[in-house]
Amino acid sequence: MEIKYGEQEILDFDINNEENFWPNEHDKDYVIKIELPEFMAKCPRSGYPDFATIYLQYTPNKRVIELKALKIYINSFMFRHISHENSANEIFDTLYSKLEPKWMKVIADFKPRGNVHTVIEIDSSKM
Repeated sequence: MEIKYGEQEILDFDINNEENFWPNEHDKDYVIKIELPEFMAKCPRSGYPDFATIYLQYTPNKRVIELKALKIYINSFMFRHISHENSANEIFDTLYSKLEPKWMKVIADFKPRGNVHTVIEIDSSKM
């Protein structure tokens, strides 16, 4: 099966590359709100796809994330077997460590499957 160029870009992507982050050119506090409505990962037990909307909000400190990099990072989960809780926590931990924001919140709102609706919220002000 042929790998398409977009699939290859996702497979080769490394969120840790410095080019994925830009300097924040503003000293004032402001909130960046990003909605990523097409998150997908595979259930680690069944392999069935799980879908979610990821909401990212943060008050930048010295860096912001480049939006295409964020999109590809989120898309990289589609090939992985990972639980709802682990995916939300990994997204938060990875972005929090790279951005070092003044404040950050990640909400992972998973689509119902098997009559269960899961929402995971991680807020740096509650850590």
